[in-house]
Amino acid sequence: MLQKTEEFQDLIDKIITSDILVIVEGKKDKIALEKLGINNIIELNKKPIFQIVEEISNSNEECIILTDLDKEGKQLYSKLNSDLQRHGIKVNNKLREFLFKNTKLRQIEGIGTYFENLLNH
Repeated sequence: MLQKTEEFQDLIDKIITSDILVIVEGKKDKIALEKLGINNIIELNKKPIFQIVEEISNSNEECIILTDLDKEGKQLYSKLNSDLQRHGIKVNNKLREFLFKNTKLRQIEGIGTYFENLLNH
């Protein structure tokens, strides 16, 4: 458990210090990440994917896609991932893969609570 906590903290710290752009679905996801100290966040908020991809490709070389880990979130992730890579943007999947493999978390908005529970055990 401790190793997972450290790995999770390490991933979050790297995101904070690198100021890498994080893409989330909505406001609650953004708030949850801000509580962890992550500030460079863009919300999809029903904007067309092509518009978001253009905005990101104009100002970033790398990003993290943190859509929810449910069916809709996976579809969004897959579309964003392929469009961003087509525009030459590197997609960093380390945190997403960690959450997928090591947690039962399926909604990004629950990431703060999940992390607090990790620390308290």
